[in-house]
Amino acid sequence: MAPGDRPMQSARSDGAEPSSGDLPFEDALARLDETVRVLEAGELPLSDATRLYEKGMRLARICSEKLAAAELKIAQIQTAYGEQMRLPGERPNGSEDAPC
Repeated sequence: MAPGDRPMQSARSDGAEPSSGDLPFEDALARLDETVRVLEAGELPLSDATRLYEKGMRLARICSEKLAAAELKIAQIQTAYGEQMRLPGERPNGSEDAPC
């Protein structure tokens, strides 16, 4: 790091990391990107790097959980609206029943 640069710090004054419910996905991803950048610079003492790595893992978990929740929500929406959008006689895979 350049003189005057400091490792990223949490926006919370109590030093506690936000829970996954408190942090929007975009914020968690931005913090994770910054954490990776600082770690890749390789200029932190081992103890600071270890602490920052742990923070990065928590942020990665938050991002993963939020993506999984969004994927589930999208699947639920597609299922709900897919049922409504299906034409009479159309099968769920999009093919139509063949006349007998």
